[in-house]
Order: sequence, then structure tokens, then C-alpha cells
Amino acid sequence: MINEKLPKIWYGGDYNPEQWEADTWAEDDRLFKLAGIDVATINVFSWALTQPSEEAYDFALLDETIDRLHANGVSVCLATGTGAHPAWMAKRHPEVTRVDYHGRKRKFGGRHNSCPNSPVYRHYARLLAGKLAERYKDHPGLLIWHVSNEYGGYCYCDNCAAAFRVWLERRYGSLEELNRAWNTRFWGHTFYDWDEIVPPNELSEEWGGSNTNFQGISLDYRRFQSASLLDCYKLEYDAIKAHTPHVPVTTNLMGLYPQLDYFEWAKHLDVVSWDNYPSLTTPVSLTAMTHDLMRGLKQGQPFMLMEQTPSQQNWQAYNSLKRPGVMRLWSYQAVARGADTVLFFQLRRSIGACEKYHGAVIEHVGHEHTRVFREAAALGTELGALSDRLLDARSAARVAIVFDWENRWAIELSSGPSVALNYVDEVHKYYDALFRLRIPVDMVGVEADLSGYDIVIAPVLYMVKPGFAAKAETFTAAGGTFVTTFFSGIVNERDIVTLGGYPGELRRLLGIWAEEIDALMPEQRNRIVVKGEQGALQGTYECGILCDLIHAEGAEVVAEYGDDFYQGMPAVTVNRFGRGEAWYVATSPDAAFLRDFLGRLAAGKGLEPLVRASEGVEATVRVKEGKRYLFLLNHLPEAATVEGVAEGVDLLTGETVSGALAVPGRGVAIVAQTNA
Repeated sequence: MINEKLPKIWYGGDYNPEQWEADTWAEDDRLFKLAGIDVATINVFSWALTQPSEEAYDFALLDETIDRLHANGVSVCLATGTGAHPAWMAKRHPEVTRVDYHGRKRKFGGRHNSCPNSPVYRHYARLLAGKLAERYKDHPGLLIWHVSNEYGGYCYCDNCAAAFRVWLERRYGSLEELNRAWNTRFWGHTFYDWDEIVPPNELSEEWGGSNTNFQGISLDYRRFQSASLLDCYKLEYDAIKAHTPHVPVTTNLMGLYPQLDYFEWAKHLDVVSWDNYPSLTTPVSLTAMTHDLMRGLKQGQPFMLMEQTPSQQNWQAYNSLKRPGVMRLWSYQAVARGADTVLFFQLRRSIGACEKYHGAVIEHVGHEHTRVFREAAALGTELGALSDRLLDARSAARVAIVFDWENRWAIELSSGPSVALNYVDEVHKYYDALFRLRIPVDMVGVEADLSGYDIVIAPVLYMVKPGFAAKAETFTAAGGTFVTTFFSGIVNERDIVTLGGYPGELRRLLGIWAEEIDALMPEQRNRIVVKGEQGALQGTYECGILCDLIHAEGAEVVAEYGDDFYQGMPAVTVNRFGRGEAWYVATSPDAAFLRDFLGRLAAGKGLEPLVRASEGVEATVRVKEGKRYLFLLNHLPEAATVEGVAEGVDLLTGETVSGALAVPGRGVAIVAQTNA
């Protein structure tokens, strides 16, 4: 578990007593007890209070807050506060603020406005983290450390330019090797001195955020900025661990956030935590996929739900309320997919600035007689009753989907073949099909061990990193089913095309050669026509976006294109490789195809749906110590009947269930079954 000092699902969230007068704190203590809150995340944006000047520190308010919370049975997730530097720092050291994508020097304001390569910022952030750790290392209320907050954003200042050159020299060793890696003879870009290299932004190589003349330069700058921010985190991590080696450390990630390579970040987090803010219209399966991705960052280790709103956001275009029951439902969705905490932003609603309309457990009215508080208190009671039964329970998935941030960057930076190609969307299509089939999935990175899976799917694997092709071959030869898609195997980790025909390093495994790639207009569709008898996969399906024109080189043609000049060419192939098989889906198919295709593959591996139910009922499983916990989440407003439930006890009602189970509208069942 995260910390044995509190052996239950932690319940609470962000608390900002510094925004309130002291007479409010006693009421907070009372309301926290009523709501069952036992963890408060504090000090997230308090750098200006704890360090009012360059020479002075003031921990009096923080001392009082931690002591008061602990005395009232609330442990603390203690943040370092370094997500927003103080005004005095920007005034005395102007180099600390960022230069934006357009080349403009920022003034003080907002948050995450600190250059990650500023020596001043790094010095004071590390110093503050160390002072906090030294001061509170023995406090019994300290549960976990929270470094900074929601790291993100790039900088293009002179500090970053200089640090980028150092990073490149370490990566490539010589300008000769860098020029080769970036293919700089294109457009006369050969570099003869390191200081000729400048950050790629709108003043140099890029425009519009993701368009670039030189993919290699832009890809490396994203790697560099992700690593720079990670270095800032690691400086604070090391300062904290010097005093509290026994206390876990995290920072809150943001799910599918595009700018940071979270698989690399996860290596340096004791526990993954993330902030979940879907809108009213976000597909349920996309939220589920993101939870699974956060769980997959540390190869199945449970994660922290660090933030969610009890009611509504403040920053989306349309900030809908969570309908009655939805907060509880979405909280249990996080638990079902690996969360060992349920934490909110925020516990008491702010009265000013941009987050005053962001929901909270304690609303502006200030008492417990609100719908939101009643729902929060009821959930707190339920989570308290669950105790430690679910803590550290793991996934039982036998299907994995590969997700890679660097591959995502490379696709987004690619000049062609289609602006309609979206990596996350294509990954989600495959996940959504399995979600609807109610077949559990693990989201994994390219470094993950694949040997424990029956099926591994790597959609749009445009970039093949060193060693992955061999890993996929080993997995398949041992009896696994490997699936990849159109626009895969095109480039190496430097975004240089692998010559000899697509799909490059995957060509032997897949038994095909892709000659051309057709980009369809938005209104255009082609057809996938299945050949012969292929089980659940039969008939004709629609496809679009891209169509690879492929030739079979040993692979069996399962389906062909139905239209255009490449009518009759392979659209879906399977290649027997060792004891397994490797599939290639040469286009972006419709949902019906993916349902039938993945259903066929799952059945071939003996993977049956967890349950049978109407559309809108989510099912997944966590396993612990011989117990199998089946989560049933009804996202429909009306009741739904779930069939095929193996006998067990519903942890939320205490009732024994077997066979059919009625789950109320927006309701939840957690069935403990002894057959893991």
C-alpha cells in the first residue's frame, strides 16, 4: 500500500486554509469529520507565504495547519509549493520567467511560469523542499510528499537554449553524429558549432504548435523539455529523500497530457498520482483508458486519484454539474481501475480568482446541507467501511495496448500524410472496442515485459524504438497474438525512415510490404471486405483516414479493400510466426470491425467477456490474495441487469449475489469472488 500509516482508501483532497481566516478552520474540522475526510493535500501554492523574501522563511501557518489537522484525525499530503514562484523572485531575478513559443519574455503571473533550466529557480525550489522535509520529517501527520503541481509547459529562453545544446552533446557525442541523426543536409541545415543550434519555435523551425520543418530537432526538444522538468522534480525528490527516505513522494500527472513522457517520469515517482477531469461528454471508455494508462505507468502498481471535482470544473467551455450519483460512480471507476485514493480539488471552494467557480466539498454557502456535501459524506462512509480490502489489488488483464509518448510526438510533428490522423484517437478506438466487449486491458509502454499477455496491440506504431521489434517477435513466437496497424514501422527513434520498405523492422514479423499510403479526404470512405469464413469477422466494414497499399510476403490475406484503384489489395493480414500470429490492419476501421475483430482474437485465446449487460455498463476486475473483485458500474440513468455474475458478496450492500444482478441507475456493485 502507499503508506501503512493509513491502511484504507484515502479520502479527502486539496485544502487551502491560507485563503481563509482562522475562524473558518474550526468549521472545516467539523465538516471534514462529517464527510469522512482523512487526508488533506496542503501547501500546493504557498511558496510566497513560506518564503516571503529571498532570505526569510516562515513556517508558522504551516506548523499550525499540520498540527490542527493531525489532532483532528486528518493526515497530510504535503506539497512543496514550487508550482508558482514568488513575485520577489521574478523581480530580483528576471531570468526565472519563461520565454513562450512565440519568443515573448513572460512577466510574473499565472503559475508554471518558471524556466525549468533557470539556476535560480532550481536553487530555491530544491532549498525549499529540503527545508520542508527537514522540518516535518518526524511529524506523525505526514503521509506523503507532493512535489510541485501539474508540471507542464515548455520554455524557449536562452537558459533553455544553452541547456539544450549540452543535452544534445551528451546524447549524440559529436556534431557529426547530430547532423546525421537530424538529416541536416536537407535545406542546408548542417551545424558546425553547437551554439548555432536554437530552440525550435515560431521564430525558427515551427509554426502552429505542431508543424515543423525538421522533425528530428522538434522531437528532441520535446524530449529535452520533458527531461528538464523531470530534473526539477528530481532535485526536490532528492532533497526530500535526504531527510525522509521512508515517506513516499509523488507529483500529480494529467492523464493524456501531451507534453511530458509519463513513462519516463513514472520511473522517478514512488507512486503515480493524477488529476481526472472529464467533461459531461467525455466518452466513459476514454476516462477508463486513462485510468488504465496511469496504472500502467508503473507496470500495474495502484495509483492515486489526486484530484477530481465533487461537482463541476471552472475551466472547460461548458462546466456542467455532475448529475446526482455521478461523483460516486466516477470515484469508484477510478478505484475499479487501480486507484487506492479518492481525493478532490477542492475541499472548500475559493472565494476569488479563477477557481472560485470550481466545485468543492464545502460550497460557498459554507454548511453541510447541500447535495454535493451529502453525496461526499455518503461516499466517505462507504470508503471507510471498505477498509483495506481493495488496497494494492492488481489488474487481471491478459490484453495489453502499447502507448508511447515519443511515438505520439513524432506522429503529431509529421508533415503528412493526413491531418486527420490522431494517435490518441486511434489507440482509443481499439481500447473502446475491448471496453464494450468487457475484456480487461492493461496500457503499457514499449519497455514493458509482454510475456504475461495473450494479446498485445500496438496501434499506429510509427516509431519503432531499438529492441521493440525483437521483443514483439519473441512475444509472438512464444504463442502470443500481436496486432499493429497502418502507418507503423516507418521510422526509428530519430524519426529517420527505415529503408527497405514499410513496415521497416516489423516487416519480417508481419509478413507484408506496404508500398504506398493513401490519405482519404474527410468525406471519403473505403471498405474492408472479409474473405471467406473468418468467424465473428465477416462481411463488409467501413474504413477511412489512411489506407496502406500492402503486398503479402507470407502473410494470409484475411480481408481486402472494396473500392478505388487498390480494390482487391490486402486490408487485413495475419502472419503465423513461431507459435503465434501477427496481424496487420492496414487502415482505420469502423467500430463494428474492431468489435468483431477483437472479439474473434479474444475468443481464440479463451478470453470471455466478464459479464453480459446492456451498453452503458462498465465491468472490470481487481485481484488480491486469492480474491477477485468484480466492479460493475452502471453509467446509465436507469437500472440495468447484469448477467453471468459468478457467486460472491457485494461489498457495498453485504448481499450474496449470483447469476443476474440489478445495478441501479448510476450505481455501483463490487462483488468479492473467491476464484482468482
